[in-house]
Amino acid sequence: KRKLLVVFRGINTKYFNPQKISPSKIDKFSKEYGIDRNNFIILLPGRLTYWKGQKIFIEALKFLKEYENIQPFKGIILGSDQGRTVYKKQLFGLVEQHRLNKIIKFIHHCPEMPIAYRIANLVCSCSSEPEAFGRVSVEAQSMEIPIIASDIGGSTETIIKDKTGFLFKSGNPHALADTIHMVMQKDYNSLKSIGFEGRKNVLKKFDVDKMCHTTFTEYKKLIELS
Repeated sequence: KRKLLVVFRGINTKYFNPQKISPSKIDKFSKEYGIDRNNFIILLPGRLTYWKGQKIFIEALKFLKEYENIQPFKGIILGSDQGRTVYKKQLFGLVEQHRLNKIIKFIHHCPEMPIAYRIANLVCSCSSEPEAFGRVSVEAQSMEIPIIASDIGGSTETIIKDKTGFLFKSGNPHALADTIHMVMQKDYNSLKSIGFEGRKNVLKKFDVDKMCHTTFTEYKKLIELS
Protein backbone atom coordinates (compact mmCIF):
# COMPACT_ATOMS: atom_id res chain seq x y z
CA LYS A 1 0.00 0.00 0.00
CA ARG A 2 2.89 2.36 0.68
CA LYS A 3 4.01 1.98 -2.94
CA LEU A 4 0.68 2.99 -4.44
CA LEU A 5 -1.09 6.33 -4.49
CA VAL A 6 -4.49 6.84 -6.07
CA VAL A 7 -5.13 10.39 -7.27
CA PHE A 8 -8.82 10.64 -8.16
CA ARG A 9 -9.94 12.79 -11.04
CA GLY A 10 -11.51 16.03 -9.86
CA ILE A 11 -14.21 18.56 -10.73
CA ASN A 12 -14.42 22.27 -10.04
CA THR A 13 -16.37 22.33 -6.78
CA LYS A 14 -16.39 26.13 -6.78
CA TYR A 15 -18.35 26.04 -10.05
CA PHE A 16 -20.52 23.09 -9.04
CA ASN A 17 -21.59 24.78 -5.82
CA PRO A 18 -25.29 25.04 -4.88
CA GLN A 19 -24.62 28.25 -2.96
CA LYS A 20 -23.58 29.98 -6.19
CA ILE A 21 -26.94 29.45 -7.94
CA SER A 22 -29.40 32.27 -7.29
CA PRO A 23 -33.17 31.61 -7.12
CA SER A 24 -33.65 34.04 -10.03
CA LYS A 25 -31.49 31.82 -12.29
CA ILE A 26 -33.52 28.77 -11.31
CA ASP A 27 -36.79 30.60 -11.98
CA LYS A 28 -35.55 31.84 -15.37
CA PHE A 29 -34.45 28.35 -16.44
CA SER A 30 -37.73 26.79 -15.25
CA LYS A 31 -39.83 29.35 -17.14
CA GLU A 32 -37.70 29.10 -20.30
CA TYR A 33 -38.26 25.34 -20.55
CA GLY A 34 -41.72 25.15 -18.98
CA ILE A 35 -40.62 23.15 -15.94
CA ASP A 36 -43.22 22.98 -13.15
CA ARG A 37 -41.16 22.59 -9.99
CA ASN A 38 -44.22 21.46 -8.03
CA ASN A 39 -43.43 18.09 -9.59
CA PHE A 40 -40.64 15.75 -8.50
CA ILE A 41 -37.98 16.50 -11.13
CA ILE A 42 -35.79 13.59 -12.31
CA LEU A 43 -32.83 14.67 -14.46
CA LEU A 44 -30.79 12.53 -16.86
CA PRO A 45 -27.85 14.57 -18.22
CA GLY A 46 -25.51 13.37 -20.94
CA ARG A 47 -25.04 13.39 -24.71
CA LEU A 48 -27.62 11.40 -26.63
CA THR A 49 -25.92 8.10 -27.39
CA TYR A 50 -27.19 4.57 -26.79
CA TRP A 51 -24.75 3.60 -24.01
CA LYS A 52 -25.69 6.62 -21.87
CA GLY A 53 -28.96 4.79 -21.20
CA GLN A 54 -31.68 7.22 -22.27
CA LYS A 55 -33.87 4.28 -23.40
CA ILE A 56 -33.45 2.62 -20.00
CA PHE A 57 -34.49 5.90 -18.36
CA ILE A 58 -37.60 6.22 -20.53
CA GLU A 59 -38.61 2.61 -19.84
CA ALA A 60 -38.09 3.16 -16.10
CA LEU A 61 -40.37 6.20 -16.08
CA LYS A 62 -43.01 4.18 -17.91
CA PHE A 63 -42.91 1.65 -15.05
CA LEU A 64 -42.79 4.43 -12.44
CA LYS A 65 -45.99 5.95 -13.85
CA GLU A 66 -47.78 2.67 -13.10
CA TYR A 67 -47.00 2.75 -9.36
CA GLU A 68 -49.97 3.38 -7.07
CA ASN A 69 -50.21 6.72 -5.25
CA ILE A 70 -47.10 8.05 -7.01
CA GLN A 71 -46.53 11.77 -6.55
CA PRO A 72 -46.50 13.93 -9.70
CA PHE A 73 -43.12 13.72 -11.43
CA LYS A 74 -41.36 14.91 -14.57
CA GLY A 75 -38.33 13.52 -16.37
CA ILE A 76 -35.78 15.72 -18.14
CA ILE A 77 -33.37 14.29 -20.71
CA LEU A 78 -30.68 16.91 -21.12
CA GLY A 79 -28.05 16.59 -23.83
CA SER A 80 -27.14 17.12 -27.47
CA ASP A 81 -27.54 14.42 -30.11
CA GLN A 82 -24.20 15.53 -31.64
CA GLY A 83 -25.51 14.53 -35.04
CA ARG A 84 -27.11 11.26 -33.92
CA THR A 85 -30.48 12.21 -35.40
CA VAL A 86 -31.64 8.61 -35.89
CA TYR A 87 -31.10 7.79 -32.21
CA LYS A 88 -32.84 11.00 -31.16
CA LYS A 89 -35.87 10.06 -33.30
CA GLN A 90 -35.88 6.64 -31.62
CA LEU A 91 -36.01 8.31 -28.20
CA PHE A 92 -38.86 10.60 -29.26
CA GLY A 93 -40.68 7.58 -30.70
CA LEU A 94 -40.24 5.62 -27.46
CA VAL A 95 -41.66 8.52 -25.42
CA GLU A 96 -44.61 8.69 -27.83
CA GLN A 97 -45.12 4.93 -27.69
CA HIS A 98 -45.30 4.91 -23.88
CA ARG A 99 -47.49 8.04 -23.81
CA LEU A 100 -44.95 9.95 -21.76
CA ASN A 101 -45.10 13.18 -23.78
CA LYS A 102 -46.48 15.10 -20.81
CA ILE A 103 -43.95 13.58 -18.41
CA ILE A 104 -40.62 13.60 -20.29
CA LYS A 105 -39.03 16.75 -21.66
CA PHE A 106 -35.96 16.95 -23.91
CA ILE A 107 -33.55 19.86 -23.50
CA HIS A 108 -30.81 20.16 -26.12
CA HIS A 109 -28.29 22.26 -24.21
CA CYS A 110 -27.72 24.07 -20.93
CA PRO A 111 -24.88 26.63 -20.88
CA GLU A 112 -24.69 26.52 -17.07
CA MET A 113 -25.05 22.94 -15.88
CA PRO A 114 -25.18 23.76 -12.14
CA ILE A 115 -28.57 25.38 -12.78
CA ALA A 116 -29.90 22.21 -14.40
CA TYR A 117 -28.73 20.14 -11.44
CA ARG A 118 -30.24 22.62 -9.00
CA ILE A 119 -33.76 22.37 -10.44
CA ALA A 120 -33.69 18.58 -10.02
CA ASN A 121 -34.86 16.59 -7.01
CA LEU A 122 -32.98 13.55 -8.27
CA VAL A 123 -30.29 12.89 -10.89
CA CYS A 124 -29.83 9.63 -12.80
CA SER A 125 -26.82 8.18 -14.59
CA CYS A 126 -27.99 5.17 -16.59
CA SER A 127 -24.87 4.20 -18.55
CA SER A 128 -25.00 0.64 -19.88
CA GLU A 129 -21.21 0.57 -20.35
CA PRO A 130 -18.73 1.36 -17.56
CA GLU A 131 -17.83 5.02 -17.14
CA ALA A 132 -14.12 5.55 -16.53
CA PHE A 133 -15.01 8.29 -14.04
CA GLY A 134 -18.59 9.42 -14.56
CA ARG A 135 -18.79 13.18 -14.15
CA VAL A 136 -22.57 13.19 -13.66
CA SER A 137 -22.42 11.22 -10.41
CA VAL A 138 -19.77 13.52 -8.97
CA GLU A 139 -21.33 16.77 -10.22
CA ALA A 140 -24.72 15.82 -8.78
CA GLN A 141 -23.17 15.08 -5.40
CA SER A 142 -21.28 18.38 -5.50
CA MET A 143 -24.60 20.15 -6.13
CA GLU A 144 -26.14 18.31 -3.14
CA ILE A 145 -28.63 16.38 -5.28
CA PRO A 146 -29.23 12.63 -4.68
CA ILE A 147 -27.86 10.47 -7.50
CA ILE A 148 -28.89 7.05 -8.81
CA ALA A 149 -26.30 5.40 -11.07
CA SER A 150 -25.63 2.10 -12.80
CA ASP A 151 -23.71 -0.37 -10.64
CA ILE A 152 -20.74 -0.46 -13.04
CA GLY A 153 -17.68 1.66 -13.71
CA GLY A 154 -16.57 4.80 -11.92
CA SER A 155 -19.82 5.46 -10.07
CA THR A 156 -19.21 2.44 -7.83
CA GLU A 157 -16.18 4.32 -6.46
CA THR A 158 -17.47 7.89 -6.47
CA ILE A 159 -20.80 7.15 -4.77
CA ILE A 160 -20.98 6.02 -1.16
CA LYS A 161 -23.81 3.53 -1.56
CA ASP A 162 -27.02 4.41 0.31
CA LYS A 163 -25.31 7.45 1.86
CA THR A 164 -24.52 9.91 -0.95
CA GLY A 165 -26.49 8.09 -3.64
CA PHE A 166 -27.79 4.76 -4.88
CA LEU A 167 -26.83 2.11 -7.41
CA PHE A 168 -29.17 0.05 -9.59
CA LYS A 169 -28.61 -3.04 -11.71
CA SER A 170 -27.12 -1.81 -14.98
CA GLY A 171 -29.46 -2.05 -17.96
CA ASN A 172 -32.50 -2.94 -15.83
CA PRO A 173 -35.30 -0.35 -16.09
CA HIS A 174 -37.41 -2.17 -13.49
CA ALA A 175 -34.58 -1.85 -10.95
CA LEU A 176 -34.17 1.82 -11.83
CA ALA A 177 -37.89 2.48 -11.40
CA ASP A 178 -37.88 0.74 -8.01
CA THR A 179 -34.89 2.79 -6.85
CA ILE A 180 -36.43 6.07 -8.04
CA HIS A 181 -39.64 5.19 -6.23
CA MET A 182 -37.72 4.44 -3.05
CA VAL A 183 -36.01 7.85 -3.21
CA MET A 184 -39.31 9.62 -3.91
CA GLN A 185 -40.75 8.17 -0.70
CA LYS A 186 -38.03 9.75 1.45
CA ASP A 187 -38.86 12.89 3.40
CA TYR A 188 -37.32 16.30 2.79
CA ASN A 189 -34.76 16.04 5.58
CA SER A 190 -33.54 12.64 4.41
CA LEU A 191 -32.99 13.96 0.88
CA LYS A 192 -31.18 17.02 2.23
CA SER A 193 -28.95 14.77 4.33
CA ILE A 194 -28.03 12.68 1.26
CA GLY A 195 -27.19 15.88 -0.60
CA PHE A 196 -25.07 17.20 2.25
CA GLU A 197 -23.13 13.93 2.51
CA GLY A 198 -22.65 13.94 -1.26
CA ARG A 199 -20.96 17.32 -1.33
CA LYS A 200 -18.83 16.38 1.67
CA ASN A 201 -17.72 13.26 -0.22
CA VAL A 202 -16.75 15.24 -3.33
CA LEU A 203 -14.88 17.93 -1.40
CA LYS A 204 -12.89 15.22 0.36
CA LYS A 205 -11.94 13.10 -2.67
CA PHE A 206 -12.91 14.59 -6.02
CA ASP A 207 -12.04 18.29 -5.95
CA VAL A 208 -9.86 19.40 -8.88
CA ASP A 209 -7.62 21.58 -6.67
CA LYS A 210 -7.00 18.59 -4.42
CA MET A 211 -6.23 16.46 -7.48
CA CYS A 212 -3.65 18.99 -8.75
CA HIS A 213 -2.09 19.53 -5.33
CA THR A 214 -1.75 15.79 -4.64
CA THR A 215 -0.22 15.16 -8.08
CA PHE A 216 2.24 18.05 -7.68
CA THR A 217 3.21 16.95 -4.18
CA GLU A 218 3.87 13.38 -5.33
CA TYR A 219 6.06 14.50 -8.21
CA LYS A 220 7.96 16.74 -5.84
CA LYS A 221 8.61 13.77 -3.51
CA LEU A 222 9.86 11.67 -6.42
CA ILE A 223 12.21 14.43 -7.61
CA GLU A 224 13.64 14.82 -4.10
CA LEU A 225 14.23 11.06 -3.90
CA SER A 226 16.06 10.91 -7.24
